Amino acid sequence: MHTGYKEATLLENVLVLGYSSRNIACSATRAGYNVYAIDAFCDMDLKENTVDCQSLLTDEDIDIKDIDRKTILKLIDNFDVYPDAIVLGSGFEELDLSDQSCRILNNSPDVMKKASDKSSLAKELESLGIPHPVSVNVDEAAEIGYPLMVKPKCAGGGRLNRVAYNEDDLNAILEELPEVDPTLSSADIMVQEFLYGFPASVSLIADGSSAVPIAANEQLIGIPWLSGLPFAYCGNITPYRTPYTEQMYEISERIASEFGLVGSNGVDFLLTDSGPVVIEVNARLQGSLDSVEMATGLNLFDLHVKAFGGILPENVPEIDQYAIRAVVYADNEITVDSSFYEKMDGEPIADIPEGGYQALPDDPITSVLATGKTREDVIEKVINVTRKIRELH
Repeated sequence: MHTGYKEATLLENVLVLGYSSRNIACSATRAGYNVYAIDAFCDMDLKENTVDCQSLLTDEDIDIKDIDRKTILKLIDNFDVYPDAIVLGSGFEELDLSDQSCRILNNSPDVMKKASDKSSLAKELESLGIPHPVSVNVDEAAEIGYPLMVKPKCAGGGRLNRVAYNEDDLNAILEELPEVDPTLSSADIMVQEFLYGFPASVSLIADGSSAVPIAANEQLIGIPWLSGLPFAYCGNITPYRTPYTEQMYEISERIASEFGLVGSNGVDFLLTDSGPVVIEVNARLQGSLDSVEMATGLNLFDLHVKAFGGILPENVPEIDQYAIRAVVYADNEITVDSSFYEKMDGEPIADIPEGGYQALPDDPITSVLATGKTREDVIEKVINVTRKIRELH
């Protein structure tokens, strides 16, 4: 349970808003808050762990990217109570709600914009001398040379990331991406130097001037038995034991200080032969929340709230077990029905879809959570559950 900081600020009712908010909402509930949620899925375990939950997609024809501030405010008004605080998760971290009468427990919109726009972030990191892939606009691709990573400037999750090995590839990708996401134009797309390495991240708690790292995490990106997309975010394993851990911690702390980050934040890295290279800054609660909490025994929502009161953890926690969250994507069209619940009865899954949920190829189905003494232990547990899910197709 959270301590005196809750009573001091009178935070009782908390609203979590995000494209997928289950992990944040469940953490907030475990921390003792009355939790309300707005997200795209309203999965069964989200409903079970909140006072009330509303779907962003009130109409089948609505695209998540078309949901504006006015719609969000209407959804907030639909709850029986007005929240004492709002926490913005993935997809809505740049939403400006500063005119609302409750507390907004997020980095400011200006900070979020600075961190979320990959093109601006690259320039900022370059000015700080922090290793980062060379990043330019599409019309400057020739300055970098091939292969190139092609990605939206502000989209997350890696689902739209592509590799161009030559100019023909680049042109084909620039035609494809707006077809996959009609909201994208060429101005919304950037190219980066393509680097080889191992994806990792650091989770840290910051108070606006300093920060304390909580864990280094292995990122599961484009894992073939979880997703057919080569760069899709498939979850995390905590901890990631690497000789680069301390260097990643130092870089993350510096970024948190330079950007003035507050609360729970994350920095994504690629571990290359020449050392850690920063890929992204996630200036909000991250997808690694589940694995970090399971591995450390900490409650990240509690730490997030306390950080806004200037309270940071005393030190980096010791981690003596491994934990994993793995996102399982559909490899063909699937409709969740009673057979899914029968097959998954007793299995350690989260983000549990409602009956009738239809997942198209490359849509998320559910997440698998596990702990164990070794990295191999947790991977084996996830593979066994994933195999059962695939048998339902």
